[in-house]
Amino acid sequence: MNIKNYIALAALLPITFATAVNASAIKQTKGDFEDKFRQLSEVLPTPNVYRNAAGEPGERYWQQRVDYKIKVSLNEEKRRITGHEEITYHNNSPYQLKYLWVQLDQNIFKESSIANTANNFGGIGRRGPYTKAGDKQTPAKISLGELRRQQFMADNNLGYEISAVKDNKGNQLSFTIVGTQMRIDLPKPIKPSDSIDFSIDFAFNIVEEDAVSARSGYEHFPKDAREGGNDIFLLAQWFPRLHAYTDYEAWTNKEFLGRGEFTLEFGNYEVEINVPADHIVSATGELTNPEEVLTKTQRKRLKQAETAKRPVFIVTEAEALENETKGTDKRKTWHFKADNVRDFAWGSSRKFMWDAKGYQQNSNEMPQVMAMSFYPKEGGDLWKKYSTESVIHTMEVYSRFSFNYPYPTAQSVNGPVGGMEYPMITFNGPRTKLQDDGSRTYSQAEKRFLIGVVIHEVGHIYFPMIVNSDERQWTWMDEGLNSFLDGVAGREWDHTIPWGVEPRDIIGYMKSENQVPIMTQSDSVLRLGPNAYTKPAAALNILREVILGRELFDFAFKEYAQRWKFKRPTPSDFFRTMEEASGVDLDWFWRGWFYSTDHVDISIDKVYQMRLDTHNPDIDFARLRDIEQNKPSSLFVERNKALNKELWVDRNKDITDFYDANDRFTVTNKERNAYQKLLKKMEPWEREVLARAVKEDNNYYVLEFSNRGGLVMPILLELTYTDGTKEEQYIPAEIWRRTPKNVRKLIVTEKKKELASVVVDPGWETADVEIENNYYPRRIIPSRVQAYKAKKSTDKVKRDIMQDIKTELKPVDDEKSDDEQEKGN
Repeated sequence: MNIKNYIALAALLPITFATAVNASAIKQTKGDFEDKFRQLSEVLPTPNVYRNAAGEPGERYWQQRVDYKIKVSLNEEKRRITGHEEITYHNNSPYQLKYLWVQLDQNIFKESSIANTANNFGGIGRRGPYTKAGDKQTPAKISLGELRRQQFMADNNLGYEISAVKDNKGNQLSFTIVGTQMRIDLPKPIKPSDSIDFSIDFAFNIVEEDAVSARSGYEHFPKDAREGGNDIFLLAQWFPRLHAYTDYEAWTNKEFLGRGEFTLEFGNYEVEINVPADHIVSATGELTNPEEVLTKTQRKRLKQAETAKRPVFIVTEAEALENETKGTDKRKTWHFKADNVRDFAWGSSRKFMWDAKGYQQNSNEMPQVMAMSFYPKEGGDLWKKYSTESVIHTMEVYSRFSFNYPYPTAQSVNGPVGGMEYPMITFNGPRTKLQDDGSRTYSQAEKRFLIGVVIHEVGHIYFPMIVNSDERQWTWMDEGLNSFLDGVAGREWDHTIPWGVEPRDIIGYMKSENQVPIMTQSDSVLRLGPNAYTKPAAALNILREVILGRELFDFAFKEYAQRWKFKRPTPSDFFRTMEEASGVDLDWFWRGWFYSTDHVDISIDKVYQMRLDTHNPDIDFARLRDIEQNKPSSLFVERNKALNKELWVDRNKDITDFYDANDRFTVTNKERNAYQKLLKKMEPWEREVLARAVKEDNNYYVLEFSNRGGLVMPILLELTYTDGTKEEQYIPAEIWRRTPKNVRKLIVTEKKKELASVVVDPGWETADVEIENNYYPRRIIPSRVQAYKAKKSTDKVKRDIMQDIKTELKPVDDEKSDDEQEKGN
């Protein structure tokens, strides 16, 4: 395909270019115009005194506060929690409250819960073990994991047992349980700026996390040396917690269905955790009674860890192994205090080894943070080397994008939960594998998973544990923003690890049918991973690297984080802050990426090379003659020449006329006079402009694009010239504002810089789902062919090279083919 297509023009002044460019494949028809740049003001809530038009907390912004004093006891044998909590609810709203709504998240495990009764068998977006619906030809499938879940829930009495709800004088308060919620009716309303004290006595049986696929629970280790084995307990969503009461929704009392996480109030916590005396406890907050629960040696090690270069063991592996072989009837109570947190979680086990390292930051508020990890022997060298270091790396990167870490501890705990976050504590899953020779190894995938999950979950301490977005409504506000930042932190750890947040990582989802807009409420999202994690993260990457640039983006993002530190932002606050602080209108971006299921597919359809019509007949007719002479002759003529066919005009050269010496491109004085007349009519500046343009004789290229995916985006171009040089050009998204389906762009180059080829988005930076229409001329599509012998499928990604490298190499003669081995078996 030849990129050249010279077009001679005969247009009169003002100078114009040929409009012979054909329409693209995608045409706008009468009445189907869609304004992709329509302002979001018609969608976003109206600014008010609580949240202003700049995306800031308004002059009368308010949020509630809830303080907790909790005493909880862990019955290890019965795997049961018993607790008493004293709650102080502060009504900072301008409204009086006649009742309070409390979250009872453990009730999700009741057989009668909405989460269970409304569970769609084999449905898309289902949380939990695998099931698949069938039909007449295909049997339905139910995994053993799902059967295990059903059996565990049938065999155990799950959910809260609320034994008392009392005011501070000991009087019973009336309450009504509604699924995973409880309404407490008050004797008299709580007035604005007033508070109320009350208490709740509660208990529940802890779920086995592996059996029910929960966010917390216990994990049993039957092979431990101790008779009966050991457990790791990870406790979250464990105490009745107040629902949030907000300016944008009032009570956020939406049933807990499993996907949409939590919306909570900040408060101060004092928690006493009573556990077997040989347990080590990790929890939200700071330990206030180390003298009562730690040995002198452990306290000394903890002090050494504050300034250590590498993590120091507070509980060594040998000590943890000795712990897990025994057991005790004695008890200890660990006291923790946490100020200004929105939740509280903890882990407990005699299996835990414990390492720590101090993280020093330039902060008057919190100059030192203790990064700590708790894990059993199954964590092995993988956890020893990378967990605590990953915690610190996360704080270093996230603080640069937001604010200094404001809490005294940041913890990573290994247990049955693959990845979950709470204030100051995270639950993370990957482990090593015990081999027959007694060693513990791990695959490269497991190493990457550990580093990645620790970064991600510790990052959640910033978003949403401090920037307190509503996870029940908008999962993307914490998962998407956090996935974007964990991608930054991950690539600053090791850029060769595929972190999954690049624009290229989302194109499969962007062109799939199972999509809903990012702004969909959390429980209604079809595919949570790509919708709430990858797509918003990739969008923010594009916003930073392609649209705003790092300087503008980083300033605006940090402004958002600092504005809403310890406050509750909504999507409109994020959108408005990013625009207001960057100075760039981004309504088209939010509308396309967050409110629609359009995808990016920008095609370059045609490229026209044109030359300016000089209106000088001596120049223009000579150009036309060159064009005519350079056209390929017909096949008929070429074959006659090959046969030496003599033409009549060659045989009869004595017969000639005017047209044998002149052709249709011969210039006459009539055209020259017309040209002179045209020049006289021109203004002096017009003659100067034309003369310069004729002298420069630049190349004029019109590039024609079509928007096949619907999502308007900047057009990133790589222009390659015939001299081998390349140039990048950026065309802002606003080029689509009037014709969102087709646009044309004029590119002018010097005469010697002739265009050879054009590529749209050469670095795959815009999530364009179809790259083959990004090339002009079209390229041969690269693929491959492979000769192979069918083998049994293996999961190469999870190869444990650390273990496999130990395999002895057998002599060639001893090797048998797979077929021979199968026959022998």
